Amino acid sequence: MRTALYPGTFDPLTLGHLDVIRRAMTLADRLVIGVAINRDKGPLFSLDERVAMIVGETKGLAERMGCELIVHPFENLLIHCARDVGASMIVRGLRAVSDFEYEFQMVGMNRAMDDEIETVFLMADAHHQAIASRLVKEICRLEGDISSFVPPDVARALKERLHG
Repeated sequence: MRTALYPGTFDPLTLGHLDVIRRAMTLADRLVIGVAINRDKGPLFSLDERVAMIVGETKGLAERMGCELIVHPFENLLIHCARDVGASMIVRGLRAVSDFEYEFQMVGMNRAMDDEIETVFLMADAHHQAIASRLVKEICRLEGDISSFVPPDVARALKERLHG
């Protein structure tokens, strides 16, 4: 069974994330969505809220795609999380060249720690290349329209969190 790990903070989950999730499910028999507990980033949503968003937005997707889907919070090194869940590949989404530079460094470090775990890059769909969770939060904070960046339930949660 091929297991892939797609890690991120998902604060919040975007349509770009969902695109990568769907496409990653074609590469593996099991996809683990690793929800990072990253205290340095100061997430807007709690871990439980982020996990619930992912579970809610991916409900039924595993059955339709023929791939097992697991949402797994983690706070350790990415490579350790990959080992913990039995992943043979780490999936990373790329939006721009600047993403690649950072990811290139991460791959080198991860390969130095475990050269049996491959990293696979999926380019963001052209419709989703500009979407970044940080920017979505900023647009929402300034009362802009985020409907083309996040699912409706995530948009409602963002508006409620930022505007009461």
